[in-house]
Amino acid sequence: MLLCTTENIGHEYEVIGLVRGNCIQSKNIVRDFTQGLKNIVGGELGEYTKMMEEARTTATDRMVEHATKLNADAIVMIRYGTGSVSPESAEVLAYGTAVKFKD
Repeated sequence: MLLCTTENIGHEYEVIGLVRGNCIQSKNIVRDFTQGLKNIVGGELGEYTKMMEEARTTATDRMVEHATKLNADAIVMIRYGTGSVSPESAEVLAYGTAVKFKD
């Protein structure tokens, strides 16, 4: 499956439709405590970075699964959105346009 953030991919295609995948990830108490200490001294919050990377990967995988069910060859114009669901969790949404290559 070709994944791209642009619409011009060097192939002619037909649009199938919107595809998306999401993941809601929550913090755990140990991760939250250690990252709270890091806030005092400054620097990257590595455990949160890792948590969000895992959430983006899961959301992308789910978007690809959605496109695969529609027999898409590619997903163009991919975008990501994030939001806070609660003080202890965040959502990552991956979305794009599923397309089928013309013969």
